[in-house]
Amino acid sequence: WMHRAAYCKIAKVVAVEKKVRRRRDDIIAAVELGISNGRVEAINNKIKVTVRMGYGFRNTDNLVALLMLRCGDCQPQLPGRPVKARKKGVKGAKSVAA
Repeated sequence: WMHRAAYCKIAKVVAVEKKVRRRRDDIIAAVELGISNGRVEAINNKIKVTVRMGYGFRNTDNLVALLMLRCGDCQPQLPGRPVKARKKGVKGAKSVAA
């Protein structure tokens, strides 16, 4: 199909064929290994949204703290809220006794 697409008269089909040919090794590796960059893209998006939320913070330490809270595995105990038990088997999770 790639040979036929390369000589197609539709410009968008030719453009897709060039991209597939250029990224062929990456596409094959992703299919064989069953991995993607979806999780990284999700975290990047969460960081961008948080930075937009943090516009106007007086210093960057507050922004970094907010990023660590939203993107990290930190769940501080807040006053007036019950302590939630963590799920067992979660990597890096510590169980919290009530």
